[in-house]
Amino acid sequence: MKRISLVHEAHKALQTVLQAGDYAVDATVGNGHDTLFLARHVGPDGIVFGFDIQQRVIDQTRRGLELGKIDTRVELFRVSHAEMTNIIPMQFHGRIKAVMFNLGYLPGGDKLLITRTDTTIAALNQALRMLAPAGLLTILAYPGHPGGDQEADEVDKWCAGLEGSRYDKSCINSQENQNSTPRLYLVRPI
Repeated sequence: MKRISLVHEAHKALQTVLQAGDYAVDATVGNGHDTLFLARHVGPDGIVFGFDIQQRVIDQTRRGLELGKIDTRVELFRVSHAEMTNIIPMQFHGRIKAVMFNLGYLPGGDKLLITRTDTTIAALNQALRMLAPAGLLTILAYPGHPGGDQEADEVDKWCAGLEGSRYDKSCINSQENQNSTPRLYLVRPI
């Protein structure tokens, strides 16, 4: 069975909502690829807010932005994504067009340093409150590593619990009919 790139699918979905001048959040900066993607799409008149608890990740992403000659305003914070509503100024709440979560651990990094279910669910709730009416929330979850199964299950329950009349929700598995493979959730306000 062919495996699909869920990162590519998330980017493809976000391209349909992001425009120059928009505001976006990378809730899990990690390797910085999503931060760069968002920065390129919101352009110099937009802003990207990025969160990660690892200083080396923040430093590496800043270097990537410089090397890529990205002139978008990108504000990176070495803090948990569960703090985003405390960090992002109120004037942007309800105006964020894209929020990306890429859960789990940093590829090539310490596999014991992972996103945690409690902070992830708190951050997802905050992200929904900050999302613009025409915005999109993407959540890439990875079962199959210690802590990943529980986190993916809780994200699944969280999505299922969203009021259907207020949100359009979908889930894409990286392989068909495989609950143990990575999955991408797309959540849009209706």
